[in-house]
Amino acid sequence: MKIPFLTAFAAMLLCACGPDLKGYEGLKTPKISDKPSQKMLIMEVHGDPANQTKEVGKLFQVYFKLQFKGKSMSAPRARWPKPFDTPRNEWVGYWALPVGDEITSLPADTPANMRLQTWNYGKVAEILHIGPYSSEMPDIEKLHEFISNSGYVISAAHEEEYVVGPGMFGPGNTEKYYTIIRYEVKPR
Repeated sequence: MKIPFLTAFAAMLLCACGPDLKGYEGLKTPKISDKPSQKMLIMEVHGDPANQTKEVGKLFQVYFKLQFKGKSMSAPRARWPKPFDTPRNEWVGYWALPVGDEITSLPADTPANMRLQTWNYGKVAEILHIGPYSSEMPDIEKLHEFISNSGYVISAAHEEEYVVGPGMFGPGNTEKYYTIIRYEVKPR
């Protein structure tokens, strides 16, 4: 009886620790790399991102209904196609979770604003932002400058990957959020 309990406790402890953040340290400085396409479960949400928590929760509900091989959760992502100076109540977010290529359909009770879609990448420029979302702008500007100085231009919407965020792996200390800021790029 002790062994199953200890195994379950160890698994819970391992999950509670979250991702190995050392693997992201190399993105503290901007990088350009090749990123393969990924199939995503996406959800379109309108309005201020600060008020989207309940809606985005539905994305996770559908995700956990899907059955696919090697089901391990990747960090959620979002694409923000509108300019940052757009009033926040007019923002559009495309929230996404990577799924296996074998997923070809969604449960019958899936909300209408959710679908499967392949996000094609190719060349991407990325930087790691550590801290609250409200302090991202200097890292975004640094990434934009790096893209331009490297002979590239941005070719798709602003994307963020939320490696550590609110309520993930603990109480959600905003100073410890890890967000990968990403843009698809092409040569100038």
